[in-house]
Amino acid sequence: MTLPPNRTTAAGPDPLDHPDPARAADAAATETLLRAYVRETGTPVPPAGHDLELGFPASGLRLAVPVRHRSATGWHRFGTPTVLGTGHTEPPAADVALVASAAIRESTTGRGHPAHLGTDATARVLNSAARVAAHLTARRAEPAGTTGPTPFLDAEQALLLGHPFHPAPKSREEATAHELAAWSPELRGSFALHWFAAHPDVVVGESWDGRPVTDLLRPLAAGLDLPAGTVPVPAHPWQAREVLQRPEVRQLVDDGLLHPLGPGGDPWHPTSSVRTVHRPGADVMLKLSLGMRITNSRRNNLRGEMRLGVSAARLLAAGPAAWLRAEHPEFGILRDFAWISAGTSGAETGLETALRDNPFHGGTGEGLCVAGLLAERTGPGDGTAPRHRSLLAAAVTRAARAHGCTVAEAAARWLEYYLDVLAVPLIRLQARYGIALEPHHQNTLVSLGEDGLPAAGWYRDSQGYYLAASRAADIERLLPGATDGVELVFDDAFVDERVGYYLFIGNLLGLVGAMGAQGLAAEEDLLRLLGARLERLRATEPGAKGLLGLLLDAPVLRCKGNYLTCVDGLDELVGDVHTQSVYIDLPNPLAEALR
Repeated sequence: MTLPPNRTTAAGPDPLDHPDPARAADAAATETLLRAYVRETGTPVPPAGHDLELGFPASGLRLAVPVRHRSATGWHRFGTPTVLGTGHTEPPAADVALVASAAIRESTTGRGHPAHLGTDATARVLNSAARVAAHLTARRAEPAGTTGPTPFLDAEQALLLGHPFHPAPKSREEATAHELAAWSPELRGSFALHWFAAHPDVVVGESWDGRPVTDLLRPLAAGLDLPAGTVPVPAHPWQAREVLQRPEVRQLVDDGLLHPLGPGGDPWHPTSSVRTVHRPGADVMLKLSLGMRITNSRRNNLRGEMRLGVSAARLLAAGPAAWLRAEHPEFGILRDFAWISAGTSGAETGLETALRDNPFHGGTGEGLCVAGLLAERTGPGDGTAPRHRSLLAAAVTRAARAHGCTVAEAAARWLEYYLDVLAVPLIRLQARYGIALEPHHQNTLVSLGEDGLPAAGWYRDSQGYYLAASRAADIERLLPGATDGVELVFDDAFVDERVGYYLFIGNLLGLVGAMGAQGLAAEEDLLRLLGARLERLRATEPGAKGLLGLLLDAPVLRCKGNYLTCVDGLDELVGDVHTQSVYIDLPNPLAEALR
């Protein structure tokens, strides 16, 4: 068996492993910002061992950025940038504050915005870097071998550095460090829910099968001192404080129809999304509304999204779920099958909560968040590299040992298994029913067998459902009223475009990129394997012809620009789905690899 190479290269030790957690966090934030910047500006990256030279005329700055790894899929690794043209014998290093200020000013100016409008985006980058420093400081202080309470939670708590293509992946504003210690998965936080007692007349919500949502919540509120004739409504602690300032909620309280009860019950653990919480012994997870701005958006649950989750659960029960169980028993969808809130005006009050399936109660075979599996680790704090750069690297190494092969061969086998348990079921679901999802890494989970290879897969989050317009009539016959009152039906080409981003660019190419960046396999070999699997699927799945033709043949694909969305100050959860985020044209590395 061949082990993955040590990440110390000609460019020197990996900056992520610096013994000072603040320096390591600064390196991570700078690298992620630059990775997003070069992708979204179309900047060519030279081979590893060379410097990427970046000019920022709007601020008169020029940087030399050492390239540690050039990625075919964009998951580049960079060293510490230095400032050119200063006249110093040793060019001074550029920290994340300098790089963010220069890059964002260049982008705001280039997009016709006043330069000062970049201040907010820059502040979010720096807030994110500070949060990462706190995460690294806490983790490095843990005893060796410390893990989360369960395998499921351990993966949810693994994203210390955040999204690899987002300039501010860990920005969390409006909360104190003390509060974030309890509310952050990266700090292994846990907290009691805050509860409200509501008069039944002001409670709204629904479940997929007509069961009263209050009946589903009562076991979670056991031990609360509920006033007679009221029902429990949960909230995140931050949200519970904030909603009391909203006029409708304040009026409900003043009228005696809503009573704040405070914290109660057993602690819940935040998952990777922060607002969705998990308790191993509970039958459900809860997706709480959270108006705090996290990355680009305030995470308020919208009632339209809640209704979409219930509609999707009903639609799945009308046939697609049974088809998936028969055709792909190793794949499942975690439904957001019910929701509840207080306030009858029709507008959100901030107390909207969705109930999600929870099949994970501890033990083996649990679903592991793919973003957590791929998340890079930094060194233990002594300047050395970690034993495994990620949970993924540990799993691939385990597979190599189990099957007596090289790590590169095990990585290829890992990708093949992953496609079978996750990507192929999603593509076939769209081909069969026209139902498409948003399976980015945070919304997908896999369980691993004893040999470290994927054994089962799941999708979660009702926020990302699409129905191709060409199949809307078929779905209406399958479940009359399925599309009533929810934003579900979209043009076929738009659906394929979004699946091309979420499943292909974000998920599959992201997996290939992570394996390459972590030294597990050559990306070009993995791309050829991916292309061959999709070609076989194209030959056997005529309903996926449009999507697979796009993924395999299109020279460019539409890709969400997290950096430019941040620069433009857009909230991705507000407004028309077509314009919530900035999208760019990205060269298709698979089409290039298959030439």
